[in-house]
Amino acid sequence: MEQFVYSPKSLGLAIRRRRKEKKLNQNEAGKSFNLLQRTVSSIENGAPGTQIDTIFRMLAALDLEMIIRSKTRTQKLSGENW
Repeated sequence: MEQFVYSPKSLGLAIRRRRKEKKLNQNEAGKSFNLLQRTVSSIENGAPGTQIDTIFRMLAALDLEMIIRSKTRTQKLSGENW
């Protein structure tokens, strides 16, 4: 799975997509890293202000990683482009 993430909302959608690919409900996805179901829901809904360590715990729970790279000017993103 590879997806551009450019906002809390797009990150949440990517996390939700991965969780569903793994056939986990929100409670199951968060359990291994002590995240409550409501926290997983909040992340998936793109709630601003989520602590970065919580994001990394969620990524780890779903076997995801974050890669930082320079943005190319030719990429067209939606209205949430930062």
